[in-house]
Amino acid sequence: MERQAVIKKLTDDADLDVLIIGAGINGIGTFRELALQGVDTLIVDRGDFCSGASAASSHMVHGGIRYLENGEFRLVREAVHERNRLIMNAPHLVYPLPTNIPIFKRFSGLLNAPLKFFGLLDRPAERGQLVIKLGLMMYDRYTREQANQVVPEHSVIGRSEALARYPKLNPEVRALATYYDGAMPMPERIAVETMLDAEKAHPGAHALNYVSAVDAEGDHVVLRDELTGETFSVRPRLVINAGGPWIDFINRALGQETEFIGGTKGSHLVLNHPELYAACGSHEFFFENDDGRIVLIYPVNDRVIIGTSDIKVDNPDNLGCTQEEEDYFIQFVGKIFPDIQIDSSHIVFRFCGVRPLPSSKAKTAGQISRDHSNEILEAGEAFDFPVFNLVGGKWTTFRAFSEHVADEALARLGVERQIDTHHLPIGGGHDYPRTASAREGWVANLAKTTGLEPHRATVLFERYGTYAAEIADYITAGSDRPLAAMPMFSTREIEFLTDREKVCRLDDLLLRRTILGMYGHLSYPLIEEVAAIVGSVRGWEEATTRENVERTVDLLAARHGVHLAAPEAGD
Repeated sequence: MERQAVIKKLTDDADLDVLIIGAGINGIGTFRELALQGVDTLIVDRGDFCSGASAASSHMVHGGIRYLENGEFRLVREAVHERNRLIMNAPHLVYPLPTNIPIFKRFSGLLNAPLKFFGLLDRPAERGQLVIKLGLMMYDRYTREQANQVVPEHSVIGRSEALARYPKLNPEVRALATYYDGAMPMPERIAVETMLDAEKAHPGAHALNYVSAVDAEGDHVVLRDELTGETFSVRPRLVINAGGPWIDFINRALGQETEFIGGTKGSHLVLNHPELYAACGSHEFFFENDDGRIVLIYPVNDRVIIGTSDIKVDNPDNLGCTQEEEDYFIQFVGKIFPDIQIDSSHIVFRFCGVRPLPSSKAKTAGQISRDHSNEILEAGEAFDFPVFNLVGGKWTTFRAFSEHVADEALARLGVERQIDTHHLPIGGGHDYPRTASAREGWVANLAKTTGLEPHRATVLFERYGTYAAEIADYITAGSDRPLAAMPMFSTREIEFLTDREKVCRLDDLLLRRTILGMYGHLSYPLIEEVAAIVGSVRGWEEATTRENVERTVDLLAARHGVHLAAPEAGD
């Protein structure tokens, strides 16, 4: 249903079962859980879907091996299981990621680990080979608990073999441990496809981006369309605050003061550095820096992501990657690959966000729990409905967290669960061919039935999984051509994404429906070319199209450190 039709429907009939405020991955996951049970649910976000904290992850799904030191065994076990489920349920967007841990000491950390476990130590302490080995053994045990072992178990090799495999590796390394987590190069697509699945599951489920909650009046919540400035009200039986770092700000707008969130900032750099990419050998490097911070070097899509910081912040708005963080990231790469030179000229994108961690008095950011909880505000003076507050959580465990919250909501609503999502595919993961030969056959059939060139069919399948069939049908139903500034995409592909995936602003498409922004493919001519296509689909006047171009260019500079100059007249 089109955006204005949804708003009109809600204006005519304000009654809802559930209003979810915040369309990050926890909100969207809960939206899908409720829609599958036939619950009339509206999810809104003041920005685009998955444009806040959920867009600023390290682009991995992982069990959180370091959480073992904090005694969070339940969380690690849950995260390992959910990592495996996500690899199975969204294989087009999540796949096994071999991860290396360079080891420089053998016995370091034997005493420090138990002291951290009991909260008696908070200073950095490098983990040695034995401590890492014990952690990985527990990691493997959690993996083996599931029927299908999705990823291999860990291995450890000595110095000489490690240097033979990775010639650029620091020669002081004593050993190299390798284990597996999951790669998630485009998390925003997981969120959007999950949201679209939810709307398809139930006609009473609707998702609106660029709609904010601005007030609560008795049994009503006042919403504002951020694109038009108009307000309308809905009457929910239950509200779920999935605002992540903004949870307390949302509650304040609804008339209730809370202090649930004590978030920490995490920044990353994306590098165009072929030498560093090749040195990693398709493996992520995950290690402890000299200050005790866990950091990563992650090769993906011909780029390398490095990060991350962990800095306590009070306000999640208007954050950026600072020069101090940038220098820190570049410095730590030298610990692993001392002969590889990196400077700011290699950076093609910067991004940061705030982890929605619980308010805590922990002495260091690393000690704050990464677990999740549902903090409930019962109906009272401020509003006539209960408010669930989704505190904490992370990408890997979003399905489990969403399931838990949905079950609590269903109990309040008196609705029985009909469908569980443990093995439910997401988007292009539906009917996904599991073997290499089956995938080749699927792509060949797509090319044959639609008339696409085999290479084009392959690209669409790699990008969208089995969802590519729907996109290919649209592409071949009209006149299509490659984009002049980026032939890896085509005009009708951009039209499809704009029309079917709720693109309201140009940056929605460039940063969150495609890989164009984050992996450093944007140019001013490309932005203008895509803007013309999006504007045509949305019926924009020329002035609105121009505003979107300038807004996107300004956003890239201010938030992501990407400075694009407009071509001079005559170019």
